[in-house]
Amino acid sequence: MSIVNDAKQLAQGLVENVVSTAVALAPDSWIPGGVPDPLIAHRHGHVGKPISRVDGALKVSGAAPFAAEIPVDGVVFASLVYSTIARGRIASLDTRQAEAAPGVIAVMTYQNAPRMKSPPAFLSAPKAAGGDDAPVMQDDKVRWNGEPIAVVLAHSQEQADHAKSLVHASYESEAALTDFAEARARGSKTGLFMGHALHDEIGDADAAFGESAVTIDSHFTTPRHNHNAIELHSVTANWTGDKLRLHDASQLVAHTSWSIAQMFGMPEENVVVTSPFVGGGFGGKCLWQHQILAAAAARLVNRPVRLTLSREGVYRMVGGRTLTEQRVALGANAEGALKALIHTGTVAKTARNALPEPFILPARSAYASETMKLDVQTVELDMLSNTFMRAPGESVGTFGLECAMDELAAKLGMDPIELRLRNEPEKDPLSGLPFSSRNLAEAWRSGAERFGWSRRKPTPRATRDGEWLVGVGCATATYPYYRMPGGAARITLSADGHATVEIAAHEMGMGTATAHTQVVADRLGLPLDAVTFLYGDSTMPGVVLAGGSQQTASIGASVTAAHRALVARLIEIAGNDSPLAGLSPDQVGGRDAGLSHLEEPGRHETYASILSRSRRESITVEANAPDPLETMHWSMHSHGAMFCEVRVNTITGEPRVSRFLGSFDCGRILNPKTATSQFRGGIIMGLGLALMEETQFDERNGRIMNPSLAEYHVPVHMDVPDIEVMWTDIPDPHAPMGARGIGEIGITGTGAAIANAIYNATGKRVRDLPITLDKLM
Repeated sequence: MSIVNDAKQLAQGLVENVVSTAVALAPDSWIPGGVPDPLIAHRHGHVGKPISRVDGALKVSGAAPFAAEIPVDGVVFASLVYSTIARGRIASLDTRQAEAAPGVIAVMTYQNAPRMKSPPAFLSAPKAAGGDDAPVMQDDKVRWNGEPIAVVLAHSQEQADHAKSLVHASYESEAALTDFAEARARGSKTGLFMGHALHDEIGDADAAFGESAVTIDSHFTTPRHNHNAIELHSVTANWTGDKLRLHDASQLVAHTSWSIAQMFGMPEENVVVTSPFVGGGFGGKCLWQHQILAAAAARLVNRPVRLTLSREGVYRMVGGRTLTEQRVALGANAEGALKALIHTGTVAKTARNALPEPFILPARSAYASETMKLDVQTVELDMLSNTFMRAPGESVGTFGLECAMDELAAKLGMDPIELRLRNEPEKDPLSGLPFSSRNLAEAWRSGAERFGWSRRKPTPRATRDGEWLVGVGCATATYPYYRMPGGAARITLSADGHATVEIAAHEMGMGTATAHTQVVADRLGLPLDAVTFLYGDSTMPGVVLAGGSQQTASIGASVTAAHRALVARLIEIAGNDSPLAGLSPDQVGGRDAGLSHLEEPGRHETYASILSRSRRESITVEANAPDPLETMHWSMHSHGAMFCEVRVNTITGEPRVSRFLGSFDCGRILNPKTATSQFRGGIIMGLGLALMEETQFDERNGRIMNPSLAEYHVPVHMDVPDIEVMWTDIPDPHAPMGARGIGEIGITGTGAAIANAIYNATGKRVRDLPITLDKLM
């Protein structure tokens, strides 16, 4: 399917290129965001206040139901059996002992599973959600080491877990390609990301590099990473006649509904996916085989089925970040102006999915280089399909790029911040588009002052505290602004002045419901307790993905469209007896539980009055967000300046991050309390990326060898230092609410800042992640 998917992506990319050219030339006023969101100027309302989470009490009291906790009568429990070869077929599958075990209801295999189509792979269609397009338990083929081959169903989880140990399989193995070096030797091809080739060139970068006065040419590697959200992947599937309800832990309820409907050959409205609370997603809580298997098993036994993956199960069948090999070559003149920026390399993927790790994305807009050469080559392995993982591309791409910038600064004898500021671009280096808002220089200056960068000693090994070497480092953080098509929202306004907003969005702990309750309250001129924000249900309007740090923009644009429709309808039903008579939606705004003329606040009528006079108990409107043309008209990015202090033990080589500061430029901050958590969480994940996270993949047989938190290390409390965050809070005039995404930028630049600090402490350049003590001894 790789050729078919690549062709679809290329066709999509060609269409987008034609549209982008036209949109770039259009007047600002024709583009969403061409007229700044009125909420940007509203500086004394709920937006910008550190409001506590509206769902906080539910969570701390245990009253927030997660996917594995939804009460369903007659539910049975599932446990999975996984393949142990990388490629081949099942020669025999003996389930008799398992079927005879206490409490077992059935064992589902390819021999008795309901017939289904293959899942539509993500990016292959607007609502496609599949992690890959491999058939799900439909034949005897094995496509990766860890693919599910049987589902045991029992009255309790313990009974199912025991019985799966009684399933015996034998295989006929086929030659599998699981060795990255071997695959690379066989040849590679240019990667595609969201319909576009991961290849860009400006001028002759190789020639400019050769002619540059000062150069560095370095190679970097990053390993595979696995998803480890605190909540395990879980789903409860229940058929009622020809309708299916999934209680899921999901980042894309609408996409999942459509995709599973395609697989079972049924109308989309017959698949309802709910996901009110998710315990972390980061790109991993999308559509994988466990939801599909639960739905199939529930149909097989005509009972509700609950399937919760074990931690090992997450490693076996939920994709993570793939490995990268990167080359960064920089050429500059004696004053530090970049003449050549080359960022190339190779990543692994499978033939069944469409996500090469796009590590060149940061280099596309970070610096003003006279020439540029960016390229991602891909090779295909017989392995679990990789997927999105917090800041796919940027998290590992900034490691290579920003470490290389530090190396260049050292060779020039220049302060690393000064080098970055000298190469700040005035417009997007590749597209030539103007930046919608870029205040990275301010983030650098204010962050450096707060961190105490002026006290840095540029000579490595110059600062010592007992047996610890101390160093500081910095790096640029960057992540694009995305807003995906398909956003829509419904607003219901009742006669008592209460507003209910419905949108098929998601709450994964980032504070979505809280921030948008604040936004809606300010738009309508209501108190917070007069707003209810509903989400996490595929029957609600909108196709909203909680990914790419784009959900806030998508919800914001959708609610703005619905609010405009609501205002128009209210003016219409208010009639000629209202102070609002004759006004257009652009002339009024929400204030004091009603509508007011923006220039004559005395022309005001409450919502209760309007609805009462029209003899209505409520009014409901629904509207679609405009297409995200702003991303084709302006270059839109969140940015940050990352500062790190490390200590490295001279005896053991142990590295410790002792202090970290992130200074961000992400537009307007809607809620400082929840934003601080997002920034810190990203930095902590970046700390793990830098110092400990690594999936141990056995290249002899394609098996993941450390599928547990005992062997796959992530940061714990003792690993995490004081983390300070700050921001410019300068609104982006072309983004909804003036806000850009904050969910992923915290992990970008963090790995490089730590590596650069370790160099400052020890004089050692470590270019291969993770930076473990054996590399520093």
